[in-house]
Amino acid sequence: MYPAPFEYHRAASVKDALAMLTRFGEEAKLLAGGHSLIPMMKLRLAQPAHLIDIGGIRDLAQIREDGGRIVIGGLANHHQVETSAIVKSKLGVLAECAALIGDVQVRNRGTIGGSLAHSDPAADYPAAILALEAEMRVEGSGGARTIKAEEFFIDLMTTAVQHGQILTHISFAPLPARTGGAYLKHRQPASGFATVGVAALVTLDPSGNCARVSVGITGLGPKAFRAKGVEAALTGKAPAAIKDAAARAADGIDALSDIHAGADFRSELARVYTRRALEQAVARAKA
Repeated sequence: MYPAPFEYHRAASVKDALAMLTRFGEEAKLLAGGHSLIPMMKLRLAQPAHLIDIGGIRDLAQIREDGGRIVIGGLANHHQVETSAIVKSKLGVLAECAALIGDVQVRNRGTIGGSLAHSDPAADYPAAILALEAEMRVEGSGGARTIKAEEFFIDLMTTAVQHGQILTHISFAPLPARTGGAYLKHRQPASGFATVGVAALVTLDPSGNCARVSVGITGLGPKAFRAKGVEAALTGKAPAAIKDAAARAADGIDALSDIHAGADFRSELARVYTRRALEQAVARAKA
């Protein structure tokens, strides 16, 4: 199916893109990699009168270290995130997550910023973004602001990015020593999306207990979330407590149900994959 007619505009800079968003208002949409927006336009679920292409803003495609943090531009594609030496060495769980997104074509065109701003409930990145406690930099005509990961995902396909704003960068603090991470998912075979995906980070203390635990889950509910019950049940405990802690993965969540998986099955997947991700994270922390 063909999209509704629209006018195409190519932005030369963030400032240029913001000016266009202001000029065209609610009738404008940003185009990055296109893997979220274009299918919606073809189905006419989205019918922007103006399409603003920000794909040529090279500054937004860089991955670098800045001020002790790892900073990823919103236009960095999944393949860049997967293969970046900085990301692989310092944010291994994020590289692992990127490697499991879609297929080769998607990973070479889709962008991290576009995926996060779209906030599909089955997207992979949100679980890792939450577990890593990332910060999102958003720029608008009124200036820039930083949004913490837990405040970023609002609801189904809804984030804290407002119309007229651009998600420009995602930044991460370096992980402590003796920290291991893992991202595992039950993959929907046709689309590659996560029926359920779990990102887990565990920092071990000198005695081998879990000093810090962070778990992000995607695919289970209408938005990705931190599994606080799991984290509380495991923090300060020996890794032997993982099974009991993982049993709380779906607590308080109104699980989604669709043709791919019912609510009960999704909840059980969340418990199983949380246990597996935590076990793998602990094994890596010990390595």
